[in-house]
Amino acid sequence: MAIARGGEIPHPFRMGTIESEARKALNRLRRSVEKSRRELHALVGAIRSAEGDDFPATDYAGAEARIEEILAFLEEEGQRLEAKILLAGGLEPGRVRRSSS
Repeated sequence: MAIARGGEIPHPFRMGTIESEARKALNRLRRSVEKSRRELHALVGAIRSAEGDDFPATDYAGAEARIEEILAFLEEEGQRLEAKILLAGGLEPGRVRRSSS
């Protein structure tokens, strides 16, 4: 089998590359959503002090709840992806322990 243009190794020999890219993308998205949550909190602080009683607290609480839902989804998706990777490698997801180094 020939190496693809640009030096890329063809798919059958790239074990883990797709999974690795998926984990990286998931982590980038998680960090981005966490940053969005911090920015929303900063916005709330700024607008609440400027608007006082006119501040739409319910709307902002709803926005924060939606961000938390996205973070929960990403956590579940990360666990699903990890389990799938472990199963593909012949390991049982519930029996793998991480060492604390």
